Amino acid sequence: MSTAITESVAVEPIASLSEKQQRIYQYLEEHADEQTYFKSRLIAEDLGLSAKEVGANMRAVRDAETGLTIEKWGYSSGTTWMVTA
Repeated sequence: MSTAITESVAVEPIASLSEKQQRIYQYLEEHADEQTYFKSRLIAEDLGLSAKEVGANMRAVRDAETGLTIEKWGYSSGTTWMVTA
Protein backbone atom coordinates (compact mmCIF):
# COMPACT_ATOMS: atom_id res chain seq x y z
CA MET A 1 0.00 0.00 0.00
CA SER A 2 1.53 3.33 -1.02
CA THR A 3 0.74 6.68 0.45
CA ALA A 4 1.01 9.88 -1.53
CA ILE A 5 2.99 12.56 0.23
CA THR A 6 1.99 16.09 -0.59
CA GLU A 7 4.68 18.71 -0.33
CA SER A 8 3.98 22.36 0.09
CA VAL A 9 6.37 24.40 -1.99
CA ALA A 10 7.57 27.41 -0.03
CA VAL A 11 8.93 30.28 -2.07
CA GLU A 12 12.13 31.65 -0.54
CA PRO A 13 12.24 35.43 -0.32
CA ILE A 14 14.95 37.15 -2.33
CA ALA A 15 16.74 39.55 0.04
CA SER A 16 17.45 42.17 -2.62
CA LEU A 17 13.75 42.63 -3.48
CA SER A 18 11.34 45.06 -1.82
CA GLU A 19 8.06 43.83 -0.30
CA LYS A 20 6.10 44.62 -3.52
CA GLN A 21 8.75 42.94 -5.65
CA GLN A 22 8.66 39.87 -3.36
CA ARG A 23 4.88 39.66 -3.83
CA ILE A 24 5.21 39.90 -7.62
CA TYR A 25 7.97 37.27 -7.64
CA GLN A 26 5.95 34.89 -5.45
CA TYR A 27 2.91 35.35 -7.69
CA LEU A 28 4.93 34.55 -10.82
CA GLU A 29 6.71 31.62 -9.15
CA GLU A 30 3.39 30.09 -8.06
CA HIS A 31 1.75 30.46 -11.48
CA ALA A 32 4.68 29.92 -13.90
CA ASP A 33 4.00 26.17 -14.20
CA GLU A 34 0.43 26.66 -15.36
CA GLN A 35 0.82 29.89 -17.36
CA THR A 36 3.50 31.50 -19.54
CA TYR A 37 2.14 34.96 -20.38
CA PHE A 38 1.09 37.46 -17.71
CA LYS A 39 -0.51 40.88 -18.17
CA SER A 40 0.58 43.56 -15.71
CA ARG A 41 -3.02 44.60 -15.06
CA LEU A 42 -4.08 41.05 -14.18
CA ILE A 43 -1.13 40.57 -11.81
CA ALA A 44 -2.05 43.93 -10.29
CA GLU A 45 -5.69 42.90 -9.77
CA ASP A 46 -4.67 39.70 -8.01
CA LEU A 47 -2.12 41.46 -5.76
CA GLY A 48 -4.04 44.66 -5.02
CA LEU A 49 -1.52 46.84 -6.87
CA SER A 50 -1.78 49.08 -9.93
CA ALA A 51 -0.54 47.91 -13.33
CA LYS A 52 1.95 50.78 -13.18
CA GLU A 53 3.35 49.47 -9.86
CA VAL A 54 3.75 46.00 -11.35
CA GLY A 55 5.54 47.36 -14.42
CA ALA A 56 7.80 49.60 -12.35
CA ASN A 57 8.86 46.70 -10.11
CA MET A 58 9.12 43.98 -12.76
CA ARG A 59 12.66 45.02 -13.82
CA ALA A 60 14.00 44.37 -10.30
CA VAL A 61 12.24 40.98 -10.22
CA ARG A 62 13.63 40.17 -13.67
CA ASP A 63 17.17 41.20 -12.71
CA ALA A 64 17.21 39.35 -9.35
CA GLU A 65 18.56 35.81 -9.39
CA THR A 66 15.19 34.14 -8.97
CA GLY A 67 15.40 31.22 -11.37
CA LEU A 68 12.67 32.81 -13.50
CA THR A 69 13.23 34.14 -17.01
CA ILE A 70 11.10 37.23 -17.53
CA GLU A 71 10.81 39.03 -20.87
CA LYS A 72 8.67 41.99 -21.84
CA TRP A 73 6.55 40.46 -24.56
CA GLY A 74 3.84 42.81 -25.81
CA TYR A 75 1.98 46.05 -25.30
CA SER A 76 -1.51 45.50 -26.74
CA SER A 77 -4.03 46.48 -24.06
CA GLY A 78 -1.27 46.63 -21.45
CA THR A 79 2.16 45.13 -20.98
CA THR A 80 2.45 41.35 -21.26
CA TRP A 81 5.35 39.45 -19.72
CA MET A 82 6.59 36.03 -20.82
CA VAL A 83 7.70 34.09 -17.74
CA THR A 84 9.43 30.71 -17.72
CA ALA A 85 10.71 28.79 -14.73
